[in-house]
Amino acid sequence: MGVLGSMARHLDTIVGPGVMLLYPLYASMRAIESPSTLDDQQWLTYWVLYSFMALFELSCYKILPWFPIWPYMKLVFCVWLVLPMFNGAAYIYENYVRQYIIKNIASYGPSSSSNYPEEYKKVLQLMTFDARKAVERYIDRYGPDAFERVIRVAEKEAKKH
Repeated sequence: MGVLGSMARHLDTIVGPGVMLLYPLYASMRAIESPSTLDDQQWLTYWVLYSFMALFELSCYKILPWFPIWPYMKLVFCVWLVLPMFNGAAYIYENYVRQYIIKNIASYGPSSSSNYPEEYKKVLQLMTFDARKAVERYIDRYGPDAFERVIRVAEKEAKKH
């Protein structure tokens, strides 16, 4: 059990760099090259959260050695953030970061949809990032009248069901 015990004790240093740095680096480069923005959101959020963890570790470097379980907690959290079956970073973005932005930041600063009427802004805030960008492109290309026609058709369809 000497080798296996040693590997188990140092699992975070063996697996950690691959899970926390190498795979996210590879996936981030793929996300840059892909046309979808969903993977961009996943990986940008991951790097922001990873940076917060690094800052936390730098700030608490004297206290963390008292918690021998910390490296394993960090590894499990990063696995949850990184693995495509969980997409934890995208989950955190959609459920926490985006909600904060909608409530606090978007109402104060200028947004890309600031030229739109209030009812458009309310609808756009309820959408995912990709859907919002697609609607904004549609409005820019075909005009607000076309968007209103789409909304009316959608409302009629919704009333039928």
